[in-house]
Amino acid sequence: MLTAVDHVQLAAPPGSEDRLRAYYAGILGMTELPKPPALAARGGCWFEAGGVQLHLGIEADFRPARKAHPGLRVRDIEAYAARLAGRGAEVIWDKELPGHRRFYSSDPVGNRLEFLEPVDPPS
Repeated sequence: MLTAVDHVQLAAPPGSEDRLRAYYAGILGMTELPKPPALAARGGCWFEAGGVQLHLGIEADFRPARKAHPGLRVRDIEAYAARLAGRGAEVIWDKELPGHRRFYSSDPVGNRLEFLEPVDPPS
């Protein structure tokens, strides 16, 4: 029986780890997790924040995920969007999901990420 999503894996090109660290840790504020030695030899990086883990695996024939994406819940979405924009990340707002505020951004290798926060229904 499924109980939770353990992690989401995205692909990245060889040699992109420093750019990934700058974005996921430096801009998004995630913490890098150490990879087990056998997996570390393959390259890539793992990150975590608020119980969410994103694994970036190295793929020789890399193509960024421009449609498929993780949807990441945030708190205080306006401040979070300002943080990303202030650190040079693209922020593209989208109003199409009822009951949510959300925006999209791309990591430095072109993978699409969705950031969203539920809004309280009007009282």
